[in-house]
Amino acid sequence: MALFLIRHGETGWSRTHRHTGRTDVPLTAAGEVQARALGRRLNGVAFAAVWTSPAARARRTADLARLMPTPRVLEDLAEFDYGRYDGLTGEAIRRQRPGWELWRDGSEGGESPAGVLQRAQRALAVLESESPPGPLAVVSHGHLLRALTVAYLGLPIAAASGFVLDVASISILDRDHGSPAVHLWNLAEPGPLGRQGAADPAGPRPAAPDGETRGATAGG
Repeated sequence: MALFLIRHGETGWSRTHRHTGRTDVPLTAAGEVQARALGRRLNGVAFAAVWTSPAARARRTADLARLMPTPRVLEDLAEFDYGRYDGLTGEAIRRQRPGWELWRDGSEGGESPAGVLQRAQRALAVLESESPPGPLAVVSHGHLLRALTVAYLGLPIAAASGFVLDVASISILDRDHGSPAVHLWNLAEPGPLGRQGAADPAGPRPAAPDGETRGATAGG
């Protein structure tokens, strides 16, 4: 089960590094441009199924990218519920709660990291049981896709802190000699993927330190 993980395009909150959980912030004009570009980059990949988060920003990204077959919505692909932290930047949260770290502490009034991991594991089970054979596209959110990655790899949820995702990025999870593996991570540069899912030779941009990424560290 090869998974193409696709983070939706830019929103006003992702641009300003605000955690965007259940608040359904729409794509910006730039985010819509990014979504259309995703479709061009994925041209030539024949997906067996396309799954999206229920959030409009994810469904709009899938629509603008013209991903086929018709996307199916899976509730468990919704972003981390940040509770009282929804709409806040990491810096603002740490002013209220010094030393706070999402993957260890969770969110006040929202989900725990363990709960998000369980949800990601449920999502993987549905993807496997309800999809035809072949590569799957999963259009979702920064933190949920990181939880899905560690669930796929069989890692503890704390390991999600080591996987950074930009908006409108593409990552690929697949098997390698029978074991789950990361085949591509956080490809956010323009450029097509080959028919076998190979990245542009230039490769992905390196991730900047936490708090300095291009819409990557805050979820949404």
